[in-house]
Amino acid sequence: MRYIEPHGHMVSRTTDDYLAMVTAGCKAVCEPAFWAGFDRRSAEGFYDYFCQLTEHEPKRAAKFGLPHFSWLCLNPKESEDLALAADVLALIPDFLDRPNVLGIGEIGLNKNTANELKVLEQHIDLAVSRDQLILVHTPHLEDKLKGTKLIIDALLNHSGTRPERVIIDHVEEHTAPLVLDKGFWAGITLYPESKCTPPRAVDMLETLGADRIWLNCACDWGVSDPLAVPKTALEMKRRGHSGDFVDQVLYRNPHRFLSQSPNFRLQEET
Repeated sequence: MRYIEPHGHMVSRTTDDYLAMVTAGCKAVCEPAFWAGFDRRSAEGFYDYFCQLTEHEPKRAAKFGLPHFSWLCLNPKESEDLALAADVLALIPDFLDRPNVLGIGEIGLNKNTANELKVLEQHIDLAVSRDQLILVHTPHLEDKLKGTKLIIDALLNHSGTRPERVIIDHVEEHTAPLVLDKGFWAGITLYPESKCTPPRAVDMLETLGADRIWLNCACDWGVSDPLAVPKTALEMKRRGHSGDFVDQVLYRNPHRFLSQSPNFRLQEET
């Protein structure tokens, strides 16, 4: 079995996790910028974090033969301070030409506030102006439906948005159709708290089909599982899904989306 982990926060994981992922068949890991569990106080802190994502973490992953890619942004949880957001957004263009950067993400909304929406729109404008892929975080639980609608509106209100270059993550049964119907990609997140279990994710795939959908674990410093994607493959096989179906969802789908970035190239293809 082969798979791509398209959304894992590896700076918060141990080297044992890298070894386990490679052993399970992981061919690449992609790491979006995210909230560190606390609010960073200055743009300098973000500068160091962006260096970690683009310089240091790829070297750590390479020790296990795993290609590491990253996304850059200011996470929506830290978007309330508009002055700080402006300073951080000003840093990002200097990092976009680094060889492992895939685009802007994970942007989006957390509590659906006016400031979060303003910073989301600024991120979209930056991504479109620099022809970058976009990865979007949707809010948790009771805020998810409203937030997903606001995010879709913000994306479509920008004349330069190309839905096929946008992945809207953390979809659930009530939001996935909204995302897919507008031509965006949808990410199903396998996370034991507030997101999907493997059986629930396979239920969604059986309802929605496999087109323009990927699975990810979003492993971070919280209770999470870096092997959630291959474990979900076991659930697919238990239900009788073919090896081709599993390969499409776990490998070919994320590969298809991510290959829209010229930086996403795997060694096996060269």
